[in-house]
Amino acid sequence: MMVQLKRRTLFGVLALVLVAGVALGAFTATRAELGRPPLVAQAPVSPLPILPVQMPPQGGTFASVAESIKPAVININTVSRGAGLQGRTPFEEFFGEEFFRRFFGEVPERIPQRSLGSGVIVDATGIALTNAHVVEKATEIEVVTLDGGKHKAKLIGVDKKTDLAVLKLDDGKGTFKHARLGDSDRIQVGDWVLAVGSPFGLQATVTAGIISAKARQLDQGPFDDFLQTDAAINPGNSGGPLVNMQGEVIGINTAIVAGGSGIGFAIPSNMARKIYTELRDKGRVTRGWLGVSIQPLTPELARSFGAKDPKGVLINEVVPDSPAAKAGLKPGDILLEFDGRPMEGPGDLQRAVGFFSPDRTAKVKVWRDQGDKTVEVKIGQAPDERQAQQQRPGGGRARSMLGLEVRPVTPEIARQLNLRSTDGVIVVRVEDGSAAAEAGVQRGDVVKQLNGQTVKTMVDFERLTRDMKEGDPLTVLLQRGPMSLYVAFRVGRG
Repeated sequence: MMVQLKRRTLFGVLALVLVAGVALGAFTATRAELGRPPLVAQAPVSPLPILPVQMPPQGGTFASVAESIKPAVININTVSRGAGLQGRTPFEEFFGEEFFRRFFGEVPERIPQRSLGSGVIVDATGIALTNAHVVEKATEIEVVTLDGGKHKAKLIGVDKKTDLAVLKLDDGKGTFKHARLGDSDRIQVGDWVLAVGSPFGLQATVTAGIISAKARQLDQGPFDDFLQTDAAINPGNSGGPLVNMQGEVIGINTAIVAGGSGIGFAIPSNMARKIYTELRDKGRVTRGWLGVSIQPLTPELARSFGAKDPKGVLINEVVPDSPAAKAGLKPGDILLEFDGRPMEGPGDLQRAVGFFSPDRTAKVKVWRDQGDKTVEVKIGQAPDERQAQQQRPGGGRARSMLGLEVRPVTPEIARQLNLRSTDGVIVVRVEDGSAAAEAGVQRGDVVKQLNGQTVKTMVDFERLTRDMKEGDPLTVLLQRGPMSLYVAFRVGRG
């Protein structure tokens, strides 16, 4: 019995080994048929793939790129002295400057305000880029390089609309190690990037990530066109470079989402290059000007104008004697292309025109009267804010005195507010503390009359407010939803 049991056990073991071998052979054959390498008994299989940590798909390693860029990255220390209430001590603010001086002697020197930021040297002569908000209020700028050297810096120029500033390191000690500006148009979503700067004052900090998105609009201004990255960016990184794997600067870090994680934004290098060149050479930036008021083209508006699809930008107003007016552009035109580039939305047109050199001619393709039409426009130079207020009839002065900012009532706004017509102007902002705010004027109200005279368009509003003086009485007829109401106040601040 014992012998028979041993034989049965032996046969069972042999059968089990035979079945296991057949199964393994079949599995190996199946993997081979699928183009996968067969399993090898001597090579244990890891349950998770081992991913490369410091070997991005193209260019150098993270370490080599970091070593090449860090000598060009600078730590920026600024000092600014407050003025007015913002620079007063708490005692001055409470008692008043005259009282403080009478009892405590001469008002002490304002307490200096210090801040930190980053930047990147882009020229061997010591030209550096940073953010405008890092240096715009600075009375002193000190730059610290990677080797610990400290240098005084002079502000060459600032462009607040793109949040860029140009510095010149001034010490006369020869050349500086610098970075090369790359082509931000070539970077793709998913490409590796490094962010370098001084977060919280920690100089030469390097973080890695990818490009998360391009052409982000953050409602910071008409020239928003940010690169988004998940490379860690923190306070103090502002003005530092975003670098591709070839060691080229493809962005200037400028913004983060408060409370977010892995959501940072950089100004594209191609935009920075144009701004930097003009600030370096002329000390200011000149922008193109078309002279139109525009709005997004919705599917409903596209259908109403007989357009093929909702692509393009709708012109709702043309400034008299502007380049657009001289070229024959009209309200109701749908602008499809500017200088050969398709326009998907208002931001595209604002950037395209703004970065177009004044006095050059651009071909503009519009949709009008059920067909395409191409016109040539000689782009003008954009006036600065003060000139714009002076050139616009009654523009900035009357609106500031009224405490209101108004815009035309477009067909889309009329539909949204259930208005019977587009007559009037809509209030888009009411200044806090103004007489209009005290009288009860609200955002979204439609101005129908001023002192008994009808307001149908922006031209009417500007004509009727042009000669108003502070203290003049004003009675305004408003439409608020389905009802009408009058408000009265005196022109000027509340």
